[in-house]
Amino acid sequence: MQVVARRANLFAVIAVIAIVAFLVMTATTWYALTSNADNGKLLPSDLTASLLVGTLVPALTILVLFGRRMALRRAQESIGGTGLMHVRLVFLFSLISAIPTLLVVVFASWLFQSGVEFWFSDSSRGLLENANKLALGYYDQARRDVGYQTVAMAQDTRIMLNENAVASPTFQAFLADAVLRRNLSMAAIVQVDADGKQRTPIIVDPDRKGQEQRITKDELAQLDRGEPMATASNANRIVAVAPIERERGIYLYTARASDLLALSQGQRAENIVQAYEVLTNRARVLQLRFNVALFIASLVLVGLSIWFALRFADRQVKPLYELVDAARRVGAGNYALRLEGRTGADEIGLLNRAFNRMTAQIDKQTQDLLSANRELHERSVFIEAVLESVTSGIVSLDAAGEVLLMNSMAQKLLSQPGAEVEFVGRHLAEVAPQIAAVVEQGNAGGLVQYSRGGDLLTLAVKTSRDVTGHVITFEDITRQLLDQRTAAWSDVARRIAHEIKNPLTPIQLATERLSRRYRKQITDNPELFEDLTRTIIRQVGDLRKMVDEFSSFARLPKPVFRAEDPVALTRQALFLQEIARPDIEFEFASDSELGSIDCDRHQFGQAMTNVLKNAVEAIEAKAAQIGEGYRGLIAVAVDGLPGSARVRIRDNGIGLSQDRERIIEPYVTTREKGTGLGLAIVNKIIEEHGGEMTFLPAVGGGTEVVMRFATDPLLATRKPEAIDV
Repeated sequence: MQVVARRANLFAVIAVIAIVAFLVMTATTWYALTSNADNGKLLPSDLTASLLVGTLVPALTILVLFGRRMALRRAQESIGGTGLMHVRLVFLFSLISAIPTLLVVVFASWLFQSGVEFWFSDSSRGLLENANKLALGYYDQARRDVGYQTVAMAQDTRIMLNENAVASPTFQAFLADAVLRRNLSMAAIVQVDADGKQRTPIIVDPDRKGQEQRITKDELAQLDRGEPMATASNANRIVAVAPIERERGIYLYTARASDLLALSQGQRAENIVQAYEVLTNRARVLQLRFNVALFIASLVLVGLSIWFALRFADRQVKPLYELVDAARRVGAGNYALRLEGRTGADEIGLLNRAFNRMTAQIDKQTQDLLSANRELHERSVFIEAVLESVTSGIVSLDAAGEVLLMNSMAQKLLSQPGAEVEFVGRHLAEVAPQIAAVVEQGNAGGLVQYSRGGDLLTLAVKTSRDVTGHVITFEDITRQLLDQRTAAWSDVARRIAHEIKNPLTPIQLATERLSRRYRKQITDNPELFEDLTRTIIRQVGDLRKMVDEFSSFARLPKPVFRAEDPVALTRQALFLQEIARPDIEFEFASDSELGSIDCDRHQFGQAMTNVLKNAVEAIEAKAAQIGEGYRGLIAVAVDGLPGSARVRIRDNGIGLSQDRERIIEPYVTTREKGTGLGLAIVNKIIEEHGGEMTFLPAVGGGTEVVMRFATDPLLATRKPEAIDV
């Protein structure tokens, strides 16, 4: 259910439903209040409670969901986690506060509505109205009685006045007796003149509480309209005026002392009725205010509970977040971390202490592992240094024949020039099938031929088996074999030069003596004799030149290094060829910023001359093949490289032979005439100068010879010191 709720975003759906329900209930409540506002009646208690609960439930739901969102945000800001514990604590506190609050609100609303309905019901209103009517009826009856008594007394007084004068004792006795018999407090005859002045000819006031009597204009107007009497009342008495003779303006003015208790009860009843009417009109407002107060108080109470829940959750969950963060940092490698928070006797303190013990143990074990790894690393670095310092190639194979380890010398020997190949993880048969064949045959070693960039290398291979596979060591002995052949040829050349050079001089001298002595004595075909002697002398000269080359190759003197300009030396050698062969086109280019190098001036020029002569001979050979229309070209370029000077000589001659890797070996030549020692001498000179010589096919045909001379030959040819192990 949790997975389904998370995928469906259930809380978002509940939030939308709660917001819609709150808006609908708010609109419904507003309509219910405004639709019955004109009649002044209260809403029924069940309807009011339903509206309050229906509005409060979605509002509380929105508030609880807001608290959940705040808990999630605080949790994510703290450690970036899910905040489930925050949500659970906040939800628990929300339920604890929301459910009792909702029940209390429902009970308080129902209780308030019941009380309001009781006090403002129709029966309560009728009771007050009947009491008020009773009090007012009693008071009206007293006023009417005084009025009727006054009318009857006025009629009797009119009769008495027709028979007696006002000042007569009989009339006075009559008036006093009438006051007593009719239960009046006083009586007076008032005459109103035409100008409105009032006179009182006679007055009966037993209690002597009378005051100057005044008949008001309203009372006179009421009597003038033909009414039999006019009454008035105040807190002290009830007065009445009745006409005795309207034409003459004579009126009877009577008064009776008021019943103060009855009057006060009547007024009080009247005031209560009026106050009840006011309360009845304000009952709807009070009803609305009370329900709004309950609504707001409920939201405030639940909001405070959620706020307290957030604070409480922060306090309770913060140590766990700190522990999670510490665990992550320990997982990242900080094993020296220790928690400094709660370490008391509660569960959090117990967990923190256990965590600190764990990190201490991990830290100690890690230090031990680091120490062991450091030692292994030092051994590995030592082994790698030894392997890198070894001039032999070393390859480690697993049981399947795949490469596990290969030192830089092995990569250099097995990789093709200009290609970057990853050997580790590949099968040895893909890298070096010749060496793989030695391993598969189970031989302990052997010699293999390996082609690298057009050069055929001779590798001396040794194999040994271990628990994981094979360890193969091999060394490039091509140079050693070449040096051995060169040394052998040097010895042969020295022996040939020694054995041949000794008889050459006597042969030449004897031939010259025969020519001088017997040239004039030969009469039979003397030209033939001269040709034969010249041929012998010429062949002896050719043999002497060959012997000189043998001697030069066998005993090449040690170079004497001085600072020389390689551009000038190359230009001099090229100039001699330009003078000798005007039929060939020569080009020259050089680096203007190239400085001097340490070299033997004579040997440097000899090397340039030999290579240029080979280029000229290659052009002559191609000219012999093509014939007319062909023009030879020799391009010479001198530039600098880091720590060396480079001379490139390119021709468009006949090109290289198939076995060009043997072209620098002694007595290897492609010409009919020649000893094959020229390039061997050049290669030896370049090696003495700490450089190397390579042969490449030129673009468009021909050959390009690249010679590199070290700037400091002594440093370049110095043997590396032994590594102190």
